[in-house]
Amino acid sequence: MKLAEALTRRPLVLDGGLSNQLEAAGHDLSDALWSARLLADAPQAVTAAHRAYFAAGADIATTASYQATFEGFARHGVDAVSTAELLRLSVELARDAGTGAGREVWVAASAGPYGAMLADGSEYRGRYGLTVAELERFHRPRLEVLAAAEPDVLALETVPDTDEARALLRAVRGLGVPAWLSYTVSGGYTRAGQPLTEAFALAADAEEILAVGVNCCDPQDADAAVRLAARITGKPVVAYPNSGETWDAGTRAWRGPAHFTAGRATGWRDAGARLIGGCCRVGPETIAQVAAELSGADRPE
Repeated sequence: MKLAEALTRRPLVLDGGLSNQLEAAGHDLSDALWSARLLADAPQAVTAAHRAYFAAGADIATTASYQATFEGFARHGVDAVSTAELLRLSVELARDAGTGAGREVWVAASAGPYGAMLADGSEYRGRYGLTVAELERFHRPRLEVLAAAEPDVLALETVPDTDEARALLRAVRGLGVPAWLSYTVSGGYTRAGQPLTEAFALAADAEEILAVGVNCCDPQDADAAVRLAARITGKPVVAYPNSGETWDAGTRAWRGPAHFTAGRATGWRDAGARLIGGCCRVGPETIAQVAAELSGADRPE
């Protein structure tokens, strides 16, 4: 079943943070490539992490390509041909992990923002000093490779500002794979400070975009954002905030209390969310709770 059709039938459960599941398994993700490094060094670990989320009840696995870029890998001595192979592998690993799920599952190919490649926390600020055209040229080659690997959807995620959103909307044109556009936000604004009314409106008429929403933000910020995205765009909404902790780019550590609760999932669903899960620091146990919250009439036996 196509993902768009599935969304008309029931809300789908997204996975949680891939990085924290890999770290829980003992893998060091402290370098600039983050979880993308394991595509080359330990692909079996990536598959195992995806399987853990499918076992928890996730319907969709998000690939380990968030921080996988031609520029980022080149800094680590990986040529363009090998980088393209790793991008394709990210989709294959997620697809392979779903073969034993015993039910229909889907794969979202992750494409993080330009700031993720910089690995300095700037994906939570945006405003890189690049034009929309320059950002489009950065994103398009990676998206072409990911689309050719035939995921069910492209996850344009953790987008911090409207300039990058415009670039991504241009970059996915003609690829033949639907996408969702997901901002990282603070209150009613993007991380760069633009009103979410403006940010969501950009995607309202984009045929390639099947869902719009937020991720890697405080769960409390997702509450209002889901309602707003549904009202502004008329599209299904995607919501997968982080644990509520804050990323400290200087120390590369999470700070503050966690307050993601699975009980929020039904509120997001009722406000228009059809793709619901977690981001950083939200693990399989919590995703299992989200799946349980969304169970019953909305999920098949």
